[in-house]
Amino acid sequence: MYYDELNVGDTASFTKTISETDVYSFAGITGDFNPAHINQPYCETTPFKTRIAHGMLSGSLFSTVFGTRIPGEGSIYISQSLNFTAPVLLGDTVTATVTVSEKLEKGRVKFDTVATKQDGTVVIKGEAVLLPPRRPAV
Repeated sequence: MYYDELNVGDTASFTKTISETDVYSFAGITGDFNPAHINQPYCETTPFKTRIAHGMLSGSLFSTVFGTRIPGEGSIYISQSLNFTAPVLLGDTVTATVTVSEKLEKGRVKFDTVATKQDGTVVIKGEAVLLPPRRPAV
């Protein structure tokens, strides 16, 4: 979608169930081998009592929405704020939802970003600014 096609209130989502493979793959890609994500005996000593997914794994689902749904292919991420409000456990289903909140100058668009678990618990809340793709010159 181009800048002129986006309207305040437009929304899109992506849903994914977070698996053990996702967590190990994300750890391998990022190098984040924090035991809170990969070591069950360690996690049993934490307040969560079990492994939790990397916060940025769930946060990365916003990029999926932006790159494939709204604005879509060719979008450029400018900024993203993330507030992590609850843990995501292995097996949780996370829905990342983005909503156009404001059209800015220079072709930029601000979005509200919210990720929720299957029970409606908000796990991430934030904002993003993107540069939608430019309309090809005629």
